[in-house]
Amino acid sequence: ELDNLSDAPFSGDEENGGSEDHKTEINGNWIPATSITEAKINARAKRRLRKNSSRDSGRGDSVSDNGETLKTGVVAPTSPKGKVLDRRSRSGKGRGLPKKGGAGGKGVWGTPGQVYDVEEVDIKDPNYDDDQENCVYETVVLPLDERTFEKTLTPIIQEYFEHGDTNEVSEMLKDLNLGEMKYSVPVLAVSLALEGKASHREMTSKLLSDLCGTVVSKTDVEKSFDRLLKDLPELVLDSPKAPQV
Repeated sequence: ELDNLSDAPFSGDEENGGSEDHKTEINGNWIPATSITEAKINARAKRRLRKNSSRDSGRGDSVSDNGETLKTGVVAPTSPKGKVLDRRSRSGKGRGLPKKGGAGGKGVWGTPGQVYDVEEVDIKDPNYDDDQENCVYETVVLPLDERTFEKTLTPIIQEYFEHGDTNEVSEMLKDLNLGEMKYSVPVLAVSLALEGKASHREMTSKLLSDLCGTVVSKTDVEKSFDRLLKDLPELVLDSPKAPQV
């Protein structure tokens, strides 16, 4: 027992480090040194994460529980949505421009200014038709209905009251497909003339005389005046002197 005694101020276990960790007193509590080191490391890591999160807060970044920075609203590079509109090569080569200047691929028109040759008809084609080469294509003008008739002819007749050229009116009416509405041309012209001046009524009389036989027939004119006599009660509402005029 005397041999184990030593003049050193610490015992053998304390001098050699012992099996127990060194303790430090903080706020009256004894805490092992290893716990303090771990606490400092954790605190430093939290400060770093807090600093990074506050810096990237304006860009929609957030920090997960694992400490990994996550960006909201940004599609990951591996997401298929991010690759749909990406024209760059997957191998990392090229500048992302369309191939052949936009003239390559299926269903494209070709480069601007490109002139194509006339396509020759293949006689051996099963869809080939002998009458196809002799076809004559004409522009089809649909006949005017009651709704579009008045909207189309009213400006023409009103302009006629300004220039007084019956030939111009005749050419414009020939370009239209009046169909069964031919008899309505004199009806509309007389109705507009009743609301206008005496000179307009005289010009309308001349217009109907020039249109008869070219644009409208005598039968159409007779039908139109019969229609005017039937609509006379309604014309009186807008033009009280319509019966005398």
